[in-house]
Amino acid sequence: MTAIAILPDLLIDQIKAGEVVERPAAVVKELVENSLDAGAQSIVIDVVEGGLNRIRVTDDGCGIPAEALVGALARHATSKIRVLADLESVASLGFRGEALPSILSVSRLRVTSRPQQAAHAHQVHGEGRLADDMVGEPAAHPVGTTIDVRDLFFNTPARRKFMRSAAAEFRAIVQVVHKLALWRPAMRIELLHNGRCTLKLPPQSQAARIAALLGDAFLTESVAVDEARLGLHLQGWVGLPAAARARADCQHVHVNGRPVRDRVMASAIRRAYADVMHSQHHPAFVLSLALDPAAVDVNVHPQKTEVRFRRSAEVHDFIFGVIHHQLRAVRPEPDRHHQIRPDDPAPQWQVPLALGPLPPRAGAASFVPQYAVGGGPPLAFQVEDRADGEACPDPAAAPPSPWRAAAAQVEAAAPLGQAIAQLHGIFILAENTDGLVVVDAHAAHERVLYERLKQQLASGQAASQRLLVPEPVALDEVAVETLMAQREALASVGFELDQTGPDSLWVRAVPALLQRTPVAGLLKRWAGSGDAGDDELHRIDDGAQSAQQRVLAEVACKAAIKANRRLTLPEMNALLRDIEGTELSGQCNHGRRTWVQIPRGTLDHWFLRGR
Repeated sequence: MTAIAILPDLLIDQIKAGEVVERPAAVVKELVENSLDAGAQSIVIDVVEGGLNRIRVTDDGCGIPAEALVGALARHATSKIRVLADLESVASLGFRGEALPSILSVSRLRVTSRPQQAAHAHQVHGEGRLADDMVGEPAAHPVGTTIDVRDLFFNTPARRKFMRSAAAEFRAIVQVVHKLALWRPAMRIELLHNGRCTLKLPPQSQAARIAALLGDAFLTESVAVDEARLGLHLQGWVGLPAAARARADCQHVHVNGRPVRDRVMASAIRRAYADVMHSQHHPAFVLSLALDPAAVDVNVHPQKTEVRFRRSAEVHDFIFGVIHHQLRAVRPEPDRHHQIRPDDPAPQWQVPLALGPLPPRAGAASFVPQYAVGGGPPLAFQVEDRADGEACPDPAAAPPSPWRAAAAQVEAAAPLGQAIAQLHGIFILAENTDGLVVVDAHAAHERVLYERLKQQLASGQAASQRLLVPEPVALDEVAVETLMAQREALASVGFELDQTGPDSLWVRAVPALLQRTPVAGLLKRWAGSGDAGDDELHRIDDGAQSAQQRVLAEVACKAAIKANRRLTLPEMNALLRDIEGTELSGQCNHGRRTWVQIPRGTLDHWFLRGR
């Protein structure tokens, strides 16, 4: 066995560099954070070959005194903390004193700095380590600091072989700079790559900084949050559920100005989007949480990208409550949300040679609308009970009346306007002051029913319909046990189940909306027996929603309007008004859009009007 020995200082520093200096982007992060802690208002980052050849960061901060330059490159040398109490309430981005010595151990480093009161600057330099007799040398430099890192990993070739291409490393640097710049709008930042300026941010407002880094579309498709209580202050923007992304590439969280990844905050945000987001989509958000530095531990990760809250449950509930309330307060705003813009791909029109009535879809389910949820007054939107394929009354054949004209004026001024037609038995076309609105009738009606069912559940008024003849359902033993374990939750929404055997049960009552719908398939789905098939759009995250909400979502989906159900204009307008008055009506229970706005400008663009 090899004898135990104390490692030399240089090897210790290189091992430590493996934790702090993972790649060039980590060097940029550490140097820019030092500049921010120094009070810099202007930072220039010059990168060559993705940072592998050179990284130079120049700032106008307070600078480093000449007598402290050499000490600044020693291990665990810092001006941020002095005693343990300082570590327990860190307010700066850096505090360990590890960044500069770690970078020095794997690069050729030069530090030039001039404090405000100094007549001139001083500099020190080293390759892998400082010379024992190194002292600060006079140099020309304005007030501030420049740190020049060359030939990263020159003395650790094994590490350098694991670096990616220069383009990939630079993309990582851009992401780091974006994260650090998001919540510092007053700071000027410039990023150069191979002598070319790729990013230049002047001092600007917070909204302008967000738009510059994430695009104007992000602000258009998001809502602002700004709330403070219990010593916590959350501000930023959260994306609308209908603007969700296929990848989690637009999620930025800052805690006391520090970009972090935190499970508590991520869980709260996921929960806030639980019943409005498709399971395979990701919300976009930019959030900043401010709290007492003593209430958060930042010393839990080598790269300081994770934190631990001392009152994590309180932080979770606060963030969830703020975002959940803000999303539910959103109402249709066609002039801002769900717009199809001129720069979006134009549809490829195909004009048929002969136009005729569309044949009814085979197997289309019929919708029976005669209901009054919870025993109260009927819903505002009801559909006449007609057989599939039966023609709707012609609105034009109705005699004119003063109230009809007045109602049309009111509906045209409403956010979603006035219905003018139905397309393919699925979509409602409506005209408003901004242009054309296209509504998915099933998805919209599903959300309306779901929100009303949730209100009735909260008030204890869920309507139930007893069956004259109990409906038998055959399941496996595990499925029966699962359903009976959820018996109380199912009863609260209108189901009454009795177990009649180890692998069977009777359904004695169902929610009023499902009185004409077979429920065996629903029960099999909830029990996970596998006989009902898998519909990806109808899977619901067990960890994000209660059993009651899962049941309500399925009930609303089954009871909502089905495809090929022809609606009259009054029925379509009633649904539009219900959408406008319903929370979270921009998307259905599975995260799909319920409506889109096509502005007049987009229509003009498609048809080349005015050109």
